[in-house]
Amino acid sequence: MIEWIIGGILVIVLIALVLWLVGIYNRFQSLKNSSEATLGQIRVAMKKRLDMINQLLGAVQSYASFEKDTLEKVTKMRSGVGSAGPGDLNEIEAQSRSILGRLFAVVENYPDLKTASVVSELTASIRSIEDEIGRQRYTFNNISQQYNTMCDTIPSNIIASAVHFTKLEYLEFEEEINEAPKIAF
Repeated sequence: MIEWIIGGILVIVLIALVLWLVGIYNRFQSLKNSSEATLGQIRVAMKKRLDMINQLLGAVQSYASFEKDTLEKVTKMRSGVGSAGPGDLNEIEAQSRSILGRLFAVVENYPDLKTASVVSELTASIRSIEDEIGRQRYTFNNISQQYNTMCDTIPSNIIASAVHFTKLEYLEFEEEINEAPKIAF
């Protein structure tokens, strides 16, 4: 009878030990899967950020190009008005009507066109994505810390070494830009 009790206790202890070890292994797998999912979210956010930066550069570039071109033409016309004869004034009038016509055409085709607000919205979106990337990076590093702690502490380190789990790297994005990016139009 005592042999049955001791045998039963040993079986229960063995089952509990196996379940405990399986639980540790499953925790490793859960953390690993969470880190991979978080990295995927970071990649998506970074792609969105790059897409928005591309859009922002396009909006700013087209705005700067249009503004520069228009400003140069208007400035040239304004400086020429003071010394212009009747023939020159006709040419300035035709050019100014041409610019005005293009402006009206753009406004008619795009009634809500407000380049400054587009730039502002894209900038705000990029800031929002930067915050999202920061949150995801923080989450990834927390997951990595938990995983790495399990790799270093007893008894989970025994399981980690038995199944060849290696530590996860932390994400260390550069917080400051050492040199301002050069954007030329």
